[in-house]
Amino acid sequence: MPRGRPKKYTEVELMQKKINTYFKKCDNEHEPYTVTGLCLALEITRETLSQYLKSDEFSDTIKKAKLRVENYLEKHLITDTSTTGIIFNLKNNFGWTDKQQVEHSGNINNPFEGLSTEELRQLINDDKH
Repeated sequence: MPRGRPKKYTEVELMQKKINTYFKKCDNEHEPYTVTGLCLALEITRETLSQYLKSDEFSDTIKKAKLRVENYLEKHLITDTSTTGIIFNLKNNFGWTDKQQVEHSGNINNPFEGLSTEELRQLINDDKH
């Protein structure tokens, strides 16, 4: 017996039609593409969108729609002068991260390696006198 609420969309084609309408409306009204706007156009929540993303049948459709939103935002990183909000959106909705890579080579020479706690205390005390 199925559990939970029935899916709003049972056909990929119907969902794709609504997605296409959303992007066309954004273009006509010079509105930005957003994941929230996509959810509103589909009349579903972000959580429901995530559930469709896990579905074999709808996954590719949702991934492509989200990719289109991400592409829109990425382009605006290049063309807009204020990018803080765009960066925030990409990090929180698309997994972008700031990466810092530190490489180290060579040996670390620790002259105190292998000394016992007592031997280290003795060195400290000798240094105080």
